[in-house]
Amino acid sequence: MRSYNSKPDKPVRKTSGRPPRGNGYRKPEANFHASHDEMAPESGYENLVAGRNAVMETLKNGQRIDTVYIAKGATGGSIGKIVSMAKEGGYPVKEISSEKLDVMAGSTPHQGVAVTLSAVDYAEVEDILARAEEKGEQPFIIIADEIEDPHNLGALIRTAEIAGAHGVIIPKRRNVGMTSAVFKTSAGAAAHLPVARVSNLASTVDELKEKGIWVYGADMEGQNWCQTDFSGGVALIVGSEGRGMNRLLKDKCDVMVTLPMCGEITSLNASVAGGIIMYEVARQRLGIKAIEPKG
Repeated sequence: MRSYNSKPDKPVRKTSGRPPRGNGYRKPEANFHASHDEMAPESGYENLVAGRNAVMETLKNGQRIDTVYIAKGATGGSIGKIVSMAKEGGYPVKEISSEKLDVMAGSTPHQGVAVTLSAVDYAEVEDILARAEEKGEQPFIIIADEIEDPHNLGALIRTAEIAGAHGVIIPKRRNVGMTSAVFKTSAGAAAHLPVARVSNLASTVDELKEKGIWVYGADMEGQNWCQTDFSGGVALIVGSEGRGMNRLLKDKCDVMVTLPMCGEITSLNASVAGGIIMYEVARQRLGIKAIEPKG
């Protein structure tokens, strides 16, 4: 098992004891989907397929499915089959109001169901680790925990790519996927940075720790971000603004990192907070020394 801990003075932690998985980097494709006859052209949701038959065919073809949406109260045998197919494929299923689905589908008749498609292919966590190994670098990974705003996730991906991260990990549920809005907000960074989507973030964190990667959580209660040792393999967890990180992930972090709050507002935008800490990791990796105070 490869260890990414290069600091001998860091304390030994407990791990779950599961064996590591193999590597094998596959560069994720970055092309958008070709146009689809059933995509909703007048809605604010690009890469959306609406209608029962169209959704079923999409599920059968195994395209870059992001999320399946079911209108509340929608009934019929085909709805049950769609839900079953989605669960078998491991795709998130969300129940929303018929009115919201009307807005999403625009002029396309949705018949109580729609599916959004990912703008890029998802990578695997092993792909991200292999990318770091190919570059001869310690892994630098960003984990997004329950970030539902596509602009926040897109901004995180953009900063992560520029700051030298090797990839981003997001959960399948309670987190926005790689929608076209996320891709656009990333300013194209999502075409270059692997994004892995996992069913269980807590288990993924355990697997990263088994490989010697240290897990840092951005939180209001922790040690100062610029007095934190980010050497070795790094996985940085950034939670949502409203809820922050969930308790289970907090308990799994090796170090909690905080930013000073000098104003009346007690929270930072997730992508801003994540960006500040990412660049501290980058500064330390590049060997850029901080300026000594005058006097």
